[in-house]
Amino acid sequence: MIFEFIADRPALDFVATVAERGTNNVDLLRSPADLVDWVRQSGIIDRDLRATEADLKRAKVVREALFALVAALINGSLPRDLERKIVNAAAGWPRPLLELDAFGHVHRSGGLNAVLAVLATDVIDLYRGPDRGLIRWCDDARCTRPFVDRSRGHRRRWCGMQGCGDRAKAAAYRQRQRAANISN
Repeated sequence: MIFEFIADRPALDFVATVAERGTNNVDLLRSPADLVDWVRQSGIIDRDLRATEADLKRAKVVREALFALVAALINGSLPRDLERKIVNAAAGWPRPLLELDAFGHVHRSGGLNAVLAVLATDVIDLYRGPDRGLIRWCDDARCTRPFVDRSRGHRRRWCGMQGCGDRAKAAAYRQRQRAANISN
């Protein structure tokens, strides 16, 4: 499976592996192979990961806790204790191991816990870092993807122009066309 990495933070891209939250709840991590694909494409580690059903379940528990903390941050509420404890525990797991090979290339290795530790730390960093006030929800009614708004005026409305932004622009165009046809 091919995943999108457009939120500008790995944890935000990970929580977006559930699309259309609250309506269709499309879970893109349906199998351990999907989890392996996401990890490989994320670049958090560059060694192959093996995942089991138990690993997938653990990753989903952390993902939902990450989502709850991101939602609390965006919505201006306090994080709930259960999700905060899950994320704090994951942030304490060993991080990926960095290795320098004979050719001067850096490799990042580790298991699923190392990946989840990076994601948990990323969300915690959102609470104290410069991106704290820049996290937004996509304005597309069907999209529930959070993203970091790094636009010049901080007025970005969509998680990405491909998909959500294109749909919004096409809908606005159709609405203008209908209005023009009605007035003629």
